[in-house]
This record gives sequence, C-alpha cells and structure tokens, in this order.
Amino acid sequence: MTITRAALAVLLATAFSAQAQSISDQPYPGTIVLKVDATNTAQQIFRVRESIPAKPGKLTLLYPQWIPANHGPSGALNQFAGLKVSANGKPLEWKRDTVNVYAFHIEVPKSVSGVEVEFQYLSPVEANQGRTTITNDIVGVQWQSLTLYPAGYDSRRITVQPNLTVPAGWQYGSALEQAERVGDEIAFKPLDLEAMMDSPIFAGRYFRRIDLDPGAKIPVHLNVVADSAEQLEATPEQIAPHRAMVQQAYKLFNSQHYKHYDFLFAISDEFGGIGREHHQSSENAVKLGYFAEWNKYEARRELLSHEFTHSWNGKFRRPADQNVPNFNTPLQNTLLWVYEGQTQYWGAVLAARSGLITPDHTRDQLAATAARYDNVKGRDWRAVQDTTNDPIVNARRPQGWNNWQRAEDYYSEGQLIWLDADTKIRELSNDQRSLNDFARSFFGVDDGVNVAKHYTFEDVVKALNAIQPYDWKSFLRTRLDGHGPGAPLDGLARAGWKLVYAEKQTDFLKAQEDLSKSANFQYSLGFSVGAEGKLEAFQWDGVGFKAGLSGGTTLLAVNGRAYKPELLRAAVTAAKTAKEPISLLVKKGNLYQTVALDYHGGLKYPRLERIAGTPDRLAAILQPLK
Repeated sequence: MTITRAALAVLLATAFSAQAQSISDQPYPGTIVLKVDATNTAQQIFRVRESIPAKPGKLTLLYPQWIPANHGPSGALNQFAGLKVSANGKPLEWKRDTVNVYAFHIEVPKSVSGVEVEFQYLSPVEANQGRTTITNDIVGVQWQSLTLYPAGYDSRRITVQPNLTVPAGWQYGSALEQAERVGDEIAFKPLDLEAMMDSPIFAGRYFRRIDLDPGAKIPVHLNVVADSAEQLEATPEQIAPHRAMVQQAYKLFNSQHYKHYDFLFAISDEFGGIGREHHQSSENAVKLGYFAEWNKYEARRELLSHEFTHSWNGKFRRPADQNVPNFNTPLQNTLLWVYEGQTQYWGAVLAARSGLITPDHTRDQLAATAARYDNVKGRDWRAVQDTTNDPIVNARRPQGWNNWQRAEDYYSEGQLIWLDADTKIRELSNDQRSLNDFARSFFGVDDGVNVAKHYTFEDVVKALNAIQPYDWKSFLRTRLDGHGPGAPLDGLARAGWKLVYAEKQTDFLKAQEDLSKSANFQYSLGFSVGAEGKLEAFQWDGVGFKAGLSGGTTLLAVNGRAYKPELLRAAVTAAKTAKEPISLLVKKGNLYQTVALDYHGGLKYPRLERIAGTPDRLAAILQPLK
C-alpha cells in the first residue's frame, strides 16, 4: 500500500502526540558541540560532527522534520547521509525507527558520558533535487539540515555551541554572536537549540555589510553576498529607502524584539531563491540586478519589508497552535492568515511608505492580487481557511490546476482581508483609528522582550475590539470560511478604489511580465503563456479550459503564424470585431492539434480605478508615518 506524504504526516502527528506529553521540562544535561565544515563548495557537501553528552542506556536522536518558517514537515531527510556514531573512539550501532523515520535509536554503553556523531548534508546539485544552498561563491547554513538532537527534551532546554568552517577569507552575516574566529574557523556563543535553528548564516566570497540604522543602540544590518563584487555596489539613494523601511516599521510596531537584526541577502543567479523569516534575522535571495538594475527590479523590493515584519508577526507574536516543544512535533497552521496574511499586508504597506516601491506601483500590485483571487474558482469548494493546511498537504509542489485546487491563498487573500479590516476600522471611527493602532497594541507589547508571545483567534478578536468595537469574530469568520462569489473586495471599495479590467496593462505589471518571460491572458483566454510557449496558470472553466487545453502543452502558432506574445495579443484584439474563432496550433506530447477559441471579449488586464466621491483611504494607508 502506498502512503502519501499527507497521510504519513497524519500518522506521525498521532504517534507524536504521546511523545509531546512525555517531553521533559528539565534542561538537557551538558552542552552539545556542533561543528559544520562548509568548505566543499565544488561538490556542495556539508560535513557535520557533533559531540552529544549522553548517559548509558537508550538514546534517541532526531533529525528535524517540522520546520517552523516552512509551516510543515519539510525536513530534508533525503539529503541526510553517512551517519556514524561512536563513543570513546569505538563505533556504535544505530537503528532507524521504522514508523518515525526521522528518529535514530542508539544504545549508549556503560562508562560513557557522551557520543560522537558525524554525517553529511548533501545540498542539491541540480534544480530537480531542491533548492541550491552552496555555490562557488555563497553558502547558506540552515541548522535544521545540519543537526541531530536528543529526543525527550524541549528544544528551548537543549544548549548547543555551534561552530562553522568557511572557505578561506569568506565573510558572513548571522544573528548568532561570535565567540572567536581563528582563520576560517568560527566559534559562536552557546545558545538554546530553538534559537540556533532560528539563526541561519549567509557566507560569501563577495560580502558587504550595510548599516541600516546608523548609531542605533539596537543595530540592523543588511548583509549582502553575491555572485560578483559588482553586484554589491549600492548608491546612497538605493540604501536610503531600506533605512526608511526600518524606521517605518518602528513607527508602526512601536517596539523591538531582538538584540540586533540581520538581513541575510543574496544576489545570485546560482544560489537558490528564498524568503524566510527568523526572529532576529531573515533569509532573502533574489536574482542578479537588485542594485545594478535598480529600476528594472522594483517588484523584488517588497521581500525585505515582508520578512522584517515577521520579526513582530510570526516570530515574537506567534500562533498558540505553533507552540510545540521540538522540531519533530507537528505544527498546526490555523492562524497563518494572521501570521502570513497580515505580514503580506504590512510588507506591501511598509514598502510603499519607505519608498522601496512607489504608491502607484503598489496599487498595481494590489490590482493584480484582487483580480487573481476574484477569479479563483476553487473557492466554490474550498475556503481560504482550509488553505492554511497546504504547507502540510502540498508543500509547494507544482499543481496542474491551481485555480481550482487552490494553494497557500492565506498569504495574498489574507492581505485583502486585512485591507478590509483596516478600512472598516477607519470607516467606523471616522478615520480616527486604523490597523496601525492594532499593530502597535498587538505587536508592540513587551518592548525589548525577544521570547515568543503566543496568541489565539480569540486574542486577535479581542485586540481588534479594543481598537474599534465591532463584531470582528463574524467579520473574520465570514471571510475565512465563506465561498464568495469573488474575493473579499469590500476593503478595496472602502479605500476608494475598484477593480476594473482594461485592454492595456499598466506599465508596472507589463514590466513584471517581461521579467518572467511570460504573457498573461488569464482574464481573457483563461491562461498564461510562459517561456518557450508553455501554456500555464489555467482558469478553471475559462475559455482555454472549455476548449480542452491543459498544462504540458506548447503553443506553436496563432492563426497559422508562429507564436509570439504580441501576435496572440493582436489576435485577441482583432477577434473583438470578427466572427471567426482564434485558431491555435498546439503540441502536447506527440500530438499536434488545432484548437479554436471562440472568444470575442478583447484583452483584459487588471487595474484600480478611483470611485468618484469617496475618500481615498488607500492613499492614507500608504502615506509614511510621522
């Protein structure tokens, strides 16, 4: 019988419920010494050694499975190899648990006070193996892939002293505090296992550290690694909005919950793209050109404001159902529409308030989001609340029919819900209060404390009522559990704008399309055309769907002529005044086929349009705080 990943996760959740109850609240005796050698960049192999204090008897070591910032059981066990265990120089046998394959059982002999462990983490060397974490010029150290830890103890009660060896002369950025560095061997100060796991490292041949809050008592740095020295060059005008973003975040949240904050930022075509939150740092990676082609890549700049927001939302204030004792106890994601959805909202707002993205282009992005979710057919059967399970159900694997299946829609549909809440507060209070006030009261508590403060759905409702009395429970549950029709766009209307479709794209969205080398026909023909003519992003029950098209199909010709995006656009426009259908020659597998699209509605691209006679609350929302 084949067991799916989702079914296995359920089985393991059941198995671990008993384990969670038996986890000791006592500190683990002794300090684990962890040594990672990250110098083999040519073969992309991490070599790991651990010295783990242990008493004679049974010892179970766990490889992390449930990764908090991934929201699911994404531990890369398939890239873990070469496990050897010894004590006093003699090898010890280990046995993998046949139910929980992330657990390794060892019998520790008498007169032994600890065990030595070694293994390798085999970073992907090709795209189909996973995200690249080592290149010739950059190393990303994610401790969850490089650590075994003892079962039966709370991860916050296990002390680890991490060490890292980097290639000769390389520099690094991290929230970890350095104890000493001798040559290329770096020793960090001991800390608890959870804090270590939450403190990754970016190291690189080409490295630059930019102070984003000069003179501050609590430092914030942008640690940049790149494929070349030229990609590190940034002008004062480019650095300025990053510094403004930090200040706007402080004015919004009115608190800091870290001793120092480090953006880890890679600019690379080889290192794997990432945006991942941590309490005192974040992992961020974009393609080449972030500074070098500044105007071209404006849309990328929201990444840093999103991940910075997570220091308050998701890491300091954390959902109560994610308060688990270790990295092998299942997480629950019911509040990800707050954790990620409100972060998506504030990430966009802070980017606009700081000048990372212009307000006009922020509106363009909001139009694209509103259009996407207003046309999600999957809401007929699946509410956005259920999509919070997707990190466990699907783990971001490609989908054939995303518009019908839905994925992690709690991010951007969550953004629309929080715009709805913000404008509702403004309307009810005659624009005297807003979601800014919620942010200050909810995330701004316990200034200076960097220990997680957990919350429930009821806590969110209570905090909203403290800002503006209203039936917030029904307000939220209606939007989270409802099925439409259409996306929650009341907040957009309350902000003074409406979603419309025009025959011409906005310049900003057209530039994004050009960067992705795709052509968007989702709101006309019901699909997009990717690089090399691949049909993708189908609208369920859309024009292309009804004509029998699907993924895995290449568009070869339009009305008898070789496909080009501009040719298909011209054909859609011409069809408005013609009776004949648009003729597509497509190839799927070995089959060539001519498909007729009987569509005469013209091109349709989303944009926002002002509602006459209404207050422009969106402009107020995007205005920098003073």
